[in-house]
Parts: sequence; structure tokens; C-alpha cells
Amino acid sequence: MERPARLLLLSELRVRNAAYDVSLCRSLLTWKRRASSPVYHPFRPSVSHAVSVAEIISVREEEEEKSGGRRRDDGSWRKIQEGEGEGEGPDCRQAFTVSYVERGRQHRWRCAQVTFTCPTEASCQRWVAGIRELLAANASRPRRLLVYINPYGGKKQGKRIYEQKVAPLFARAGVSTHVIVTEYANHARDHLRTEAELKQFDGVVCVGGDGMFSEIIHGLIWRTQVDGSVDPGCPDETLSPCSLRVGIIPAGSTDCICFATVGTNDPVTSALHIIVGDSQAMDVCSIHHNNTFLRYSVSLLGYGFYGDVLTDSERKRWMGPARYDLSGLKMFLTHHYYEGTVSYLPARGILGTPRDGARCRSGCVVCQHNGQLLSEKAERYETEKQSDDESDGEWRTIRGKFLAINAASMSCACPRSPKGLSPAAHLADGTTDLILVRKCSRFNFLRHLLRHTSKDDQFDLTFVEVHRVRRFRFTPRHCQSDSDLELDLRENNKGQIFSQICTDHPACGCAPAYSSWNCDGEILTHTAIDVRVHCQLIKLFARGIEEPTVFEDLSNPCAI
Repeated sequence: MERPARLLLLSELRVRNAAYDVSLCRSLLTWKRRASSPVYHPFRPSVSHAVSVAEIISVREEEEEKSGGRRRDDGSWRKIQEGEGEGEGPDCRQAFTVSYVERGRQHRWRCAQVTFTCPTEASCQRWVAGIRELLAANASRPRRLLVYINPYGGKKQGKRIYEQKVAPLFARAGVSTHVIVTEYANHARDHLRTEAELKQFDGVVCVGGDGMFSEIIHGLIWRTQVDGSVDPGCPDETLSPCSLRVGIIPAGSTDCICFATVGTNDPVTSALHIIVGDSQAMDVCSIHHNNTFLRYSVSLLGYGFYGDVLTDSERKRWMGPARYDLSGLKMFLTHHYYEGTVSYLPARGILGTPRDGARCRSGCVVCQHNGQLLSEKAERYETEKQSDDESDGEWRTIRGKFLAINAASMSCACPRSPKGLSPAAHLADGTTDLILVRKCSRFNFLRHLLRHTSKDDQFDLTFVEVHRVRRFRFTPRHCQSDSDLELDLRENNKGQIFSQICTDHPACGCAPAYSSWNCDGEILTHTAIDVRVHCQLIKLFARGIEEPTVFEDLSNPCAI
């Protein structure tokens, strides 16, 4: 049987002219209305409230009496009548206001407030000091943050969003910031790599979209490896995890990372997760070409359809976010397929499969179990001087014609695709879901795309297969050996005399030889790649998507 939490403070205070029993322990602040009548009122609003101390934003002391006016218990102000405020007698009362997290619909958070009126000034100061002491003792809450703002991303609202919605919350919570407005592409990445004094900060925050977040992690991961004498350019190197957490204030065209880690792209919600010091581990994929480092990826790697959409949309940036719709339609009608070879290393001995019903949520058991399993394996590899490839089994190879090859390290959910490309993908289990869409008719491919917006099984189609992997490699047909290429030409060029001459001319009915990789919204310069998943390499100021059952009733009469 659990012992009840020891009370630190217990008083009778007033809220809006009503008496409440207010108690404080190390984990909860609770206030319960005193019953004015023994008669039961079934339709009376809830009169008992509890707030986790970890989700208190701030507490401030404010005098009940001020020169020129007096605040009523109902929260309004009235003019002091002549002689009414003379002197400070024994009934001169004090008040303090607690700001805390209140949950709303669709995973949104907001900052609510409740003001308690104390009978004496000493009582008020005791309450304020008690709450502040608990907040100061919470080591996970950031005190100083390095903030990068992208003023050009999305609808160019990043600076306004930060100044109007986020900065006031940071100031209220006592979080100091050093703000840098980026001036050019990769400004934040370069600054983190070389100039930033990271030891002065408790975290790094980016205000922008997924592209801005990608800049931050590229700079932070690279800096961490260099400081730890780890070679980030070697594909077989085990990377060191980053100690600083990363926060994302969504202000871009797509906010896939926020949807996967918080459940919404609301700036206030993300700011509150940063303030309370949440922490969510996340896997990162390193991408190499011929032992040369290219990029890191945290969400989607897409070859074929999604690579073509991104490449085409780059020529239409003047259209804004609408360019993705037009390019998507164009690429669907073009219907290009690409030949190549996919080799992958299956994830063995882990919980979960790409087609199970489990979703990655706050406190995910799959991520905890698989993360611990991979950590133990890594220690064993280090002791036995054995590589991942040797210990995790044989590679498997698939060769064919593909409309799309996707690797989803998270669900990739967004407003356009509420379930995402791989609904059962996990944020921190050390794997990625490799999705292969083979050549099929336009109608069947449309069926596949429409399932991203429905509740149907994404992968219950004969031309779609999915594998949960720890590493994979892709080699396009034009990069294979001469003997393989010659064999393919003999088999496929019968009756297609001009197929190798006009590969770049769709009008003649020939498909291009190769596509591009869409790496978290950026185009890769190489098609033949080697991708490795690094388990829980970074941490975000987030806690994963909470189940709806934990949301509390919104009928809180104390919220202002």
C-alpha cells in the first residue's frame, strides 16, 4: 500500500470569494471548495482541482490592495471609497497567482491561472516561497535557452509567433534566452558547429519548420561528435548522444516533427512543453554515400514519388505550400517507376511490428524496451569488438521496379495525413520502417496514397511491403555492375530501341533512369546511399503524444 504524500502546506484560502482547502505536496497542488451546504447539487461544476507541480509554469505574489483601487474577490476592480483604505489593519490581505498547464482538445495545451487570497501577508509569502522552492528543485526545467528564429520559413511568421506567443511565456516562467535571427540557409547549423558556447545553455530552441529543425540537429550532432573525438563521417561509427535537448516552436510549411512528438503544431503548446522541461528521446538516421557523410534524417527518406514531388516543387517555391499539391498531382499523373536493389538488415528480437495496432505514445513501452535492448547489444559489441552487421544476422536483398521507396523513422503524421506513412513507427526504438511500393497501375497507386488519409491498413496491398530495419542500402540500376546492367538491357530493351537515348523525355513514354531522395524535405545529391539508425541520439522538449483519456475536464471555473 502506497504511503500518502506528505503535505508541505495546508491552508484555507479564498478563490473568487469562495473558501477552499488548499494543500501542497511535492507532486501536487490541490484546492477543494468547502461545502456551504450539506445538500447535494448534481449539476454544480467541479469544485475540486489538482495540478501537478511539474506542470506549474510560475507563481507570483500580488497585493490585494493598491493605491487608487481595490481588487474584489471576483477578480474585478472597484474604486476605494473615501477613508476605506486608510491604514493597513489586520484584515489587509494578500494574494498570489499560480500559472499552470491546462489541457485542451487535440493535444493542445494552454496557460491557465488561478488566484488565491490569503488571510495574512506571512501566509501568502509562505505559499509563494514553498511553490518556488519546488520549481527550483526541478532539475529538468531549463533556465537558459539558445533560440534560433527562421524569419523566412513557411508563411514568414516565425519572428511574430515567437515575440507575441512564446517570449511572454518564457519571461513569465523565468527562462532567459539568447535569440539569434538567422540570415541565410544553414546559419544555425554553422553557428552551432563552431561558435555557440553550448555549456552556457540548457537547451536549443528553433522557431521554424522541419527544415529549421534539421539545421539544428545537424549542427548539434556534429558538434557533439567532434567534442567527443568521434568521426561523424564514418558509417560504421557509433555516435555519441547529444546532451542538450532541442525544442521546436512550429512556424513552417510542414511541422511533421511536432505532430509526431506533441500531437499538434500549436506554438503555445510547444513552448509549455519546453518550460516544464519535458524530454523525449528520438532516433536519427545517418546517410552515407561511398563512405562519405551526406545528411541526418529523423522523419522521412523518400525515393521515387516523394523525391520527385520535392524536386518538382523546388521550382515552384513562389507558390508557397500549395506547390506540394500541384507537384504531387503532376508526379502522380507522370507515374514514373525506378529500378534498383534494396538491401536491409532486419531488426531482430524487438517488440512491435510495422503492422501492429500499437502506436508510439507518451511513455511508450516499445521504445523503452527496444532502446534498452539495443543499448545492451552496443555494450556487448564494444566488448567483443564485433560489428552490428556480424551480430545481427544476414542482410536481405530485394531487386525490382519501384514507384516509391520510403523509410519512416516516425509515423510522419500531419494535417494532410493524420495517420502518417507508417502509423506504427516509433520515435525511439532504434529502427526505421522500410516501405517498398512496387510498380503498379495508377489506380492501385492512388489506392495506396488514399490510405494515408483513412483508417485502413496502409500495407494490406499486394504491391506494398514493409520491413522494420536497423540499416539499409539502396543502389539504383544505373549504379550497378556492368554485367548486371548488360543483363537488364537484354531483358528489358526488346522492342525499345530508343530507351537509353531518351530516358529524360517523358513524352516518348520512357521513364527517367533515377529519382532523387527526399530527406526530411531536402534533396540529396546522391541516389546510392547507406542508411543506419542511431537509437535515441537526440532528445526533444516533448513527452510524446498523450492518450486522450488523460485529458481533464475543461470546465475549470478557476481558469482565467
